[in-house]
Amino acid sequence: MSLDHLSLLARFQGDFLAAVPHADVDARVPACGDWTVRELVEHLAQIHHWAAGNARGAKGAPLGSGPFDLAPHYAAQASELRATLAGLRPDAVGRVLTHPAPMGPGPAWFWRRRQTHETLVHLHDLLAATAGAGSTGLAGAEPEVWADTVDEVVTVLQPRQVGLGRMEPVRHPVSLVATDVGGTPVWVLGAPGGRADEVAPDVVVSGTAEGLALTLWHRLTPAEAGLTVEGDRADLETALAQPIVP
Repeated sequence: MSLDHLSLLARFQGDFLAAVPHADVDARVPACGDWTVRELVEHLAQIHHWAAGNARGAKGAPLGSGPFDLAPHYAAQASELRATLAGLRPDAVGRVLTHPAPMGPGPAWFWRRRQTHETLVHLHDLLAATAGAGSTGLAGAEPEVWADTVDEVVTVLQPRQVGLGRMEPVRHPVSLVATDVGGTPVWVLGAPGGRADEVAPDVVVSGTAEGLALTLWHRLTPAEAGLTVEGDRADLETALAQPIVP
């Protein structure tokens, strides 16, 4: 399934914006340390602004220190990002996430996918601030979208974390099986490029693509996500204890 990341980004931004007025700005966000809803919304607005600048290859003007009127503040940065990404040529070059240097030249369209999943995960966070820790199915994304979230972690984000020296390589490869996606895709966390055919995994984790994605993003435990684990659970816990996402 080919995903239209720009359309997905607009959809998830709209859902996020619609939820902001109904959230308690002082409520804690599950699985996000001491963050409050206010800090979450301001963070995502800032990330959108930062990503728009990177897509253009130039820093945007500082947003200021706040406090902000959250809904219009988020709406403005979300709109800036969408307009920036929609207006760039297909061959446009910006600054993207790389390693061993944290940032480097790359295709500006990189940010369509990256910000789609950034927004989706934080949409889950925002809704979980009301629904409670361990909740699933909050963001309403299709399994194929969550599968793309998993793919980004395994093939882009986790290898970058290793390349930047932020984590040790995964010593015991973990196979991830999405049971609710056509073709039952498989990734291997710790394999080159996440390719399942190059490494014999020590642990096999299967379940919904959403459950896999939110576990990799440290939002849910495997049990909360309803995942099935075959193999040494200690190896899985060791892998998940590392900062596999930024």
